[in-house]
Amino acid sequence: MPCSPYNPGEDELYKMIPESKIDPQILEDLSGIETPSYVVDRGLLEGNLLVLDSVRERAGCKILLALKGFAMFSLFEQISRHLDGVAASSLHEARLGFEEFGKEVHTFSPGYIEGEFDDILACSNHLVFNSFSQWEFFRKHIPADLKGKKFGVRINPEHSEVSTAIYDPCAPFSRLGVTREKFRPDLLTGISGLHFHTLCELNADSLARTLEVVEEKFFSFFRGMEWINFGGGHHITRPDYDIDLLCGLISDFRARHGLEVYLEPGEAVALNTGFLVASVVDLIENDMTIAILDTSAAAHMPDVIEMPYRPEVAGAGKPGEFAHNYRLGGLTCLAGDVLGDYSFPSPLTIGSKLVFMDMAHYSMVKNNTFNGVRLPSIAIREAPGDVRFVKRFGYEDYRSRLS
Repeated sequence: MPCSPYNPGEDELYKMIPESKIDPQILEDLSGIETPSYVVDRGLLEGNLLVLDSVRERAGCKILLALKGFAMFSLFEQISRHLDGVAASSLHEARLGFEEFGKEVHTFSPGYIEGEFDDILACSNHLVFNSFSQWEFFRKHIPADLKGKKFGVRINPEHSEVSTAIYDPCAPFSRLGVTREKFRPDLLTGISGLHFHTLCELNADSLARTLEVVEEKFFSFFRGMEWINFGGGHHITRPDYDIDLLCGLISDFRARHGLEVYLEPGEAVALNTGFLVASVVDLIENDMTIAILDTSAAAHMPDVIEMPYRPEVAGAGKPGEFAHNYRLGGLTCLAGDVLGDYSFPSPLTIGSKLVFMDMAHYSMVKNNTFNGVRLPSIAIREAPGDVRFVKRFGYEDYRSRLS
């Protein structure tokens, strides 16, 4: 995390995705709520789910919700009407999917813990191992007569499409997946599928290039397999995403290899469906005007610092675009807890409410209570004029994590 003055370059400052637009009725509905609050719009979510449903139907694949990106289980009943299950990365995610989603649970972890393995196995339909050494070690935990469970191995095609190193699963010395050189065909008994994940917020052309490498390196092991998981990072619900190419790639792959294909997007499920509503609590001057908010990049939207990127604010522009310029700062004592520089058509005042866009995914699942800052409440916008709160946090949520 940066602790120096906030000065990102232009490439870091703006996410290279089309700007999301907000319905004025949504802004009106958010203008009177308590802050800070995450709000997910059920109608916008349904729009994404219908897109994903169309991919399932056209391509003949199965799509899972990656819980690492979005795990708001109060919406699972809606999501489960469209998707085939969840992708989990830990015992707690697998249990949440098993108990709340009601469909397939596919679990992958870079390293399973022996004391948790039996519980993970009980919650999972598919279990993917990161290495053959883990597969060898845990095979003894798997009853010989176990039915309905399928096991796979994650492969690393050593083909990078992701430009941000922290999110590149195929970066040099990656700990994720088995390379072709280290693949063990002698240990495939009991393995029915392969899994790879190479993408992050990318279009279908990146998958096309990845598939070429995967087939070149691992084609000889497809025989005898039943399924393959293309992982996540497919930005399917982005306005410029090439759905035709995606469906063609999947259909062609299935026709040539006879394997069942899974995708496990997290971000695409919740993309542009949620907001973080915050309020200005102070305005200070230090060679520029700085607005202190009741939210935090470090605590409530960590990807702003980790990626880094500058989140879009409804009605705001880039510095200098409008008459009134501000740096938006967070509530923690971290020097670099800054959301970015913005301009507004009208001056901000103490109590002004700001709506941060696209805050459903990788926000609630990654937030924290650094400095004891209260977590934002969670709400669903059910329909115009109807915002329903499903969770509020308090002191006990902070205290119970610490001892």
